[in-house]
Amino acid sequence: MQRPTQVTLAVLLLLGMGLAAAPARADVVTDWNLKANELIVEAKLGTPPAMRALAIVHTAVYEAANAVTKRYPAGALNLDAAPGASLDAAVAAANRVTLLKLLPTVQPAIDAAYQAALAKVADGPAKAAGITVGEQAAAAVLAVAAEDRANAAEAYRPHTTPGAYVPTVVPAIPQWGQRKPWVLSSPAQFRPGPPPALNSELWARDYNEIKAIGGKNSTQRTAEQTEIARFWDYSAPPIYHAVVRSVASQPGRDPTRNARLFMAATQASDDALIAIMDAKYHYNFWRPMTAIRNGDTDGNDATERDASWTPFIDTPMHPEYPCAHCVLSSAVGTVLQAEVGSAAMPVLSTSSPTAKGATRSWTNTADFMQEVALARIYDGVHYRNSTVVGSAIGKQVGELTAAKHLKRSD
Repeated sequence: MQRPTQVTLAVLLLLGMGLAAAPARADVVTDWNLKANELIVEAKLGTPPAMRALAIVHTAVYEAANAVTKRYPAGALNLDAAPGASLDAAVAAANRVTLLKLLPTVQPAIDAAYQAALAKVADGPAKAAGITVGEQAAAAVLAVAAEDRANAAEAYRPHTTPGAYVPTVVPAIPQWGQRKPWVLSSPAQFRPGPPPALNSELWARDYNEIKAIGGKNSTQRTAEQTEIARFWDYSAPPIYHAVVRSVASQPGRDPTRNARLFMAATQASDDALIAIMDAKYHYNFWRPMTAIRNGDTDGNDATERDASWTPFIDTPMHPEYPCAHCVLSSAVGTVLQAEVGSAAMPVLSTSSPTAKGATRSWTNTADFMQEVALARIYDGVHYRNSTVVGSAIGKQVGELTAAKHLKRSD
């Protein structure tokens, strides 16, 4: 996963404007999803904190919307029903309160969006009631999130021998795998087995594949593979939420159903990153750049060292195994497949600032998930086995989340 700060602010703001490839706006929930993603970009959050923030926001939005419409049974927060309250006001208030708490650096933009949204709602009891239920939902979800240990003290210990130099940059969020999940019973619920043994044929296969096609100066990576690699160098929520909006913006959907879908997709994404960080720091497996520059030390005669090898993109600052991009795409894709069921999947599309705003589309979730997995090999940052394992974890998280939130009661 790459952090948003690694891409120029100007391009990121272009993404925040709504991702040109995203479907037309459908309702108040998707309108606010676009705005929340804009604000996430403006606040410059890294991918995991941004995924957590949007899970909190969309959980509050769903609870508020459902309290107004009673479309589905009451959620875990068991908010009082608010018949006659303004749905638009409730959604706006839920967004405002959660975003102000999570993104205080962009308070003026949050307040401006809120006032613009409320200006479209007629004054009166319905508006006031909507604001009240939105604020109640936000406060309740924020209270739950305050206990998730996201702010636990970071205590990463570099592995070294006394007196020997090691790079002094602290890896990304080593405490993330200790958080309390939304749906998982524990961060380690789907922890996989270990990565391949270094003396195995599987290790040699993955090592030589990524060495050949994942290097910065690879002559074997095709032009199409290079474009895919460049596209998925970006991992922040906007690139995934545009894919969710491909479904949410279809005809015949209503705001509460979309609120439920975004809640499921964001909780699955957040839990997927908790699960993957648990596994990453448990196994602490080396990245391709480290492995290939030390290929003469792994005890495998089939892995030849390249002393100057570098990956196509900058290596993310956390352990390799398993693939985090893969767990995100698979969790989101699995939730979308559960939402659509046996109906035809609409065309899924999104754009990427790391590919100069280019758009890519897929006609099914399997192709979308597979492309993301392959991109990380082409990028030179993940071995093939790691992408398979990461995708499998994402599917498990997505299925568990869908079973909890997307049971068809409509």
